[in-house]
This record gives sequence, C-alpha cells and structure tokens, in this order.
Amino acid sequence: MEWFADPGAWLGRWVFTRGLALVYLIAFVAALRQGRALLGTHGLTPVPRYLEWASWKRAPSLFHLHWSDRFFAGCCWTGIVLSAAALGGLADRLPLAGWMLLWAVLWALYLSIVNVGQIWYGFGWESLLLEAGFLAVFLGPAHVAPPVLGMWLLRWLLFRLEFGAGLIKMRGDRCWRDLTCLQWHHETQPMPNPLSWWFHRLSPRLHRVETLANHVTQLVVVFGLLAPQPVAGVAALVIVVTQGYLLISGNFAWLNALTLVLALSVVDGRWLAAVLPVDRPDQLTSPTWFGAVGIGVAVLVAVLSVAPVRNLLSPGQRMNTSFDPLRLVNSYGAFGSVTKVRRELVVEATDGTGPDAQWREYEFRGKPGDVHRRPPQWAPYHLRLDWLMWFVALSPAYGRAWLVPFLGKLLAADPPTLRLLRSAPFGADRPTAVRVLVYRYRFTTRAERRETGAWWHRTYERELVAPLTADDVGARVR
Repeated sequence: MEWFADPGAWLGRWVFTRGLALVYLIAFVAALRQGRALLGTHGLTPVPRYLEWASWKRAPSLFHLHWSDRFFAGCCWTGIVLSAAALGGLADRLPLAGWMLLWAVLWALYLSIVNVGQIWYGFGWESLLLEAGFLAVFLGPAHVAPPVLGMWLLRWLLFRLEFGAGLIKMRGDRCWRDLTCLQWHHETQPMPNPLSWWFHRLSPRLHRVETLANHVTQLVVVFGLLAPQPVAGVAALVIVVTQGYLLISGNFAWLNALTLVLALSVVDGRWLAAVLPVDRPDQLTSPTWFGAVGIGVAVLVAVLSVAPVRNLLSPGQRMNTSFDPLRLVNSYGAFGSVTKVRRELVVEATDGTGPDAQWREYEFRGKPGDVHRRPPQWAPYHLRLDWLMWFVALSPAYGRAWLVPFLGKLLAADPPTLRLLRSAPFGADRPTAVRVLVYRYRFTTRAERRETGAWWHRTYERELVAPLTADDVGARVR
C-alpha cells in the first residue's frame, strides 16, 4: 500500500509530533501542579463527588476504576515521562506497535483527566490536544513513511479549527465585522501578557489591519490547506505567522502553540528541510496493515465529522463543543464576542476584626492584581484558577460551584490552594475573614505609565462577596 505513504511529509510529521509531545508535557505538568487543589479528594470540585453521578458513558475515564489523589498524581507522572520520552526522540526509535501504544496511553491518560476535570477543563484547547493526540497514534515513527490519510486528517483538523474560529467571529460581535474588536481585546482578554499593553496602544488603523488579517487568514487563506503543494504550504505559513502574532500578544494556554505546530505539519517538507537539519532514515517502511488501519481511522473521522460540520454551517454555531465522549472530532472557536470593559476580582483577607480591620490582597500568578506588576508570560502553561476568576468577573454563575469553597480554603490557609497563588497576605497563617471585591481595570495611558510606572489603572465598583469567616463558609457549603 505504498500509494498511501507520503515520504515528503516526513519532516512535517517530525515537527508536529515533537511539538505535540511538548504540549502534552506542559499539560501533564499543569495537571500535576494544580490537580490536587482543584480536583483532589478535598479540592474545590472533588472528582469523587463528580463520579457519583457522571457515568462511564458520559465521561470515560480511568478514574471510574479507581480514584485517589496519589493515583491521579501517578497518572500525571506517567504522562510526563512518556511525553518527555516522545519529545526526546525515544518514540521514534520504537517499533510501529510501540509507537502506537505510547501515544495511545498519552491520549487515554489525558482524556481521563479532561473527562473528570469539570469546569477547570472546559476549554477548547483541551479537546484540541485530545483530537491531535488521537491522530498522532496513527502517524508512525521515524522509520515508517508518513501515511497520506493521517497527514490529511491533520489538515482537516487545522481547517476546522481556523475556519470555525473565523465563522464564530463573523456571526458574533458586531465589532468583528466593523474591524474594531482589537481596540478592546488586548486589554480585556482573560490574561494579558507582557506585550499586551503595547498592542493595546497601537493606532485604531493598525487595530483594523490586525482584525482584517485575522479574517483573511481564517476565512480565505484557510481553504488553501485543502489544495496541493505548494499552495497548502503557503497557506500553512500564513497561519504560522498569525499564530505567532497571537502567541506574543496574549496568554491562551497552548491553543496557539498547538495550532502553530499543526500548521507546520502542512508546510512542504523541502522548505522545512532548508531550516531544520534533521536526518531522515534512508529506508522508510509502509506496512500493509498500517495502511489499512489508516483507512479505518479516516472513515471514522469522516463519520464523526458530520455533527461538527453541521455545527460549523449552522447560524447557531456553538464554540468548543465535543460531540462524542472520546472527543475525537470537535468544533472550535473563540471570542465570538469581545468584552469592552475589564473587571477583575480582588480577593482580600484580614487578621483583625471590626470596622478598623486592615484588608490585604492575595496576589494571583497570572491575572491582573497589583497595578504596578507587568502582566506576566505564562502560555503555553495554563493557569486554570486565574482563567476562571476572569469568567466569574463576567458572571458570578461561573463560580457558583467553587468560589465559596475557594474562600474557605483561604481561610484555612490550605497549602495546596495557596500554592496556586503568587502570594498570600498572611503566608501560612489563617486570616480572620476574606472578601471579594470587583474593580474595573484598564491599561494606563502612555502619560500615566511614564508618570506612575503602573501598567493598570483600577477603580473600585462593588463588593461581590461580603466578609466571610470560617463559620460563615461552613454554613454556606453544607
């Protein structure tokens, strides 16, 4: 079945699988570092409680068979070791069956985490990683010729990812259609990065150029992915450039990084060889049974694509939706609407009592707090608590299940919870009370920045959660 092999795609596969391994590594490290506080037996949304009503059919996961915080950590460590091995090239030295097993285990482990991750794992890049990870199982190691159908399935994923994101914008906020959304987006995005202030300060004309370039890429150039080379490679390089632009202008976990490596898999192998000195084996095998498996996977993806394509073409298009519990073929899209005003939750604590009590802030790792702190770079790592705090500022409903328990953990100075934060006002000591305030944030002007050194200006708006003591929290969570 040599006609199903594409030796010219060898370097594109190499770049994609190494990039995917790096993303897997980051994802498992994030799960290990944050999982106990968010999902653990005594976490904010405990997995055991979730599994009491979430069936295997609804949420397939190894944790239906067994759960403990130690077992969860063991799964994360297994994922870390396997993804590091793939990143280091060990997977490419395995026989074909060993390659497939390694990538299948990575996919199954991460699927198990996502399917019990609840609101903390409700982001489109989780499904993107799983869909890309599933396809990697059937791409083969270095000594096997890249399968034509497998490489085309990567194109199909990239096409749906980009085109879905473009359509959701055109169907959503009017500012996408009048090319003004980026006048607000850099300031109001969930987690700005060190360069976001500068991007926000671009002229309105340049913001329009940014928006137009985004539309052209996601709604026009993307169709070049479905053409033969060199057209597909040119389209892919345009996507690489736009994703690189997004990488340096905001923190969107591994969404942009994974999209970028997907695009690199489509670039003509001769172009990649000009900049990547990677030696290809002289002989590439193409087992008949592997080709037959590739055909079966392509048929499966085609069948499962029906619902996502219907969603893609629907006026009521839904963003970031999975249509099967294994998350094999999904719909994507982001920022169908853009918020025009940034509101942030400021969590404070006191060790005093009465009206004269002094309140001091908790500092989060990524989200804005101290106005003099430059927005940090965290992507492609994902700070799940920081992201959800942004959503709660939009609507308190996003925190209904976990915000009060989170405050209870702060009152108890719970070590795993405090490790999610940059700093706590009283360190490991327990405060007397905590509260949550809402502030309106905006980037400072150039003049304000020169005068004060601050990156943000904030104005108090209201109290979201009145002062709570440990007894108050206990009464509310019963």
